[in-house]
Amino acid sequence: MGISKWLMQFTSKHRDTLIKLIPISILRKEKRRLIQKNLRKAAEEGHAPFEPEAYPHGINIIGDVKAEIGLGQSARLLVNEIAHANIDYTIYQENMDGNLRADDHSCDEQITQTTPYGINLFHINPYELGVAYSNLGKELWDKRYNIVFWLWELEEFPEEWKSCFPLVDEVWTPSEFTSSSIRKVIDVPVVTIPYAVTAPIDPQYNRSYFKLPEERFLFLAMYDCNSTMDRKNPMGTIEAFKKAFPLTDNAYMNKVALVLKINNATDEDLKIIKSALAGYDNVYYLTDILSKVEVNSLIACVDVFVSLHRAEGFGLVMAEAMLNETVCIATDWSSNTEFMSNEVACMVPCKKVEIEKTNVQYKKGYHWAEPDVNIASEYMLQLVEDKGYQQQLAKKAKQYITEKLSMEQAVYHIENRIKEIYKG
Repeated sequence: MGISKWLMQFTSKHRDTLIKLIPISILRKEKRRLIQKNLRKAAEEGHAPFEPEAYPHGINIIGDVKAEIGLGQSARLLVNEIAHANIDYTIYQENMDGNLRADDHSCDEQITQTTPYGINLFHINPYELGVAYSNLGKELWDKRYNIVFWLWELEEFPEEWKSCFPLVDEVWTPSEFTSSSIRKVIDVPVVTIPYAVTAPIDPQYNRSYFKLPEERFLFLAMYDCNSTMDRKNPMGTIEAFKKAFPLTDNAYMNKVALVLKINNATDEDLKIIKSALAGYDNVYYLTDILSKVEVNSLIACVDVFVSLHRAEGFGLVMAEAMLNETVCIATDWSSNTEFMSNEVACMVPCKKVEIEKTNVQYKKGYHWAEPDVNIASEYMLQLVEDKGYQQQLAKKAKQYITEKLSMEQAVYHIENRIKEIYKG
């Protein structure tokens, strides 16, 4: 097998072998080159236009529904919504990154590895569509209506992602913020299909299970060191916590604690975080891989979830926290503002700033938010001191999110849009 063929399988079973043979930086560069080559090929070849009667009416959902990250959860929510709609569907599991845990089996019964229907719904990131085109072949696109479901966090859309546009007949997103960003750059329908959020918990995963103190008021922040640290901005949460509860104020040291759930942390990552929190013995670090139910239960058993993010493509964890009556302190910018307000959460004002250094797809010169950590720290203090305020927010949040992101709303949008597509 030639290197090009191997590289297009870099995201699956050959990954470990390749890394032993070739430096990962070279592999990533070559993979990007091959993806762009495949996308140029797709643009040159084109695909036969949609013929509504060429295939049975229904949806082929194509994506990594087994992945145990946010994108996998997004795909599973989409599957659940379509399962509740009056639409035939099936799932084609497409592994997009061999470095991810793919052990979620909640959709296994619907996975057929077939594509019998006339609408393809790809839950695949723009930069991975070239891999999917290579893996699945041009025929999958021919005579079908090809929808992509994308999440994106900024108002600017990466220039290099535009090369996948020839493969796209329509874009779905979970938020109007994301839809507005993409509408600026693509000449196909862009439709907002909100999530129907679920967040099941298990009482056995309580504070004792996570080795967290029963008597303390707990603030939780979560992030992944591989891709989201700058965007999720845990250092902002740490700064706000330190401002609210300085080491010199002994009254709070035994009353509050900070919980940091960190995925894919290296020793160096932990060293940086622990250095920023030097002197604090009321910080708990959770670095083990958890199931989705465990994560939901962790969020449910703390008092406050803090997201001083710089940008969000939706903000799923905040919605899940609200559903489980955990108060949120959150940046008042980007997609999460579509289901959050000062009536149901502690919204932190921010200023829009220019990104100073490129971080993967978040390019220098693009813009995101810088939340006011002073206001965030004031909210932390208020929630600790005013139990009534905390309880009131928690109840309002659950009621609001239950109505705002209901299954009925999601099914209504999906069914109407599919009918429109087949009517032409």
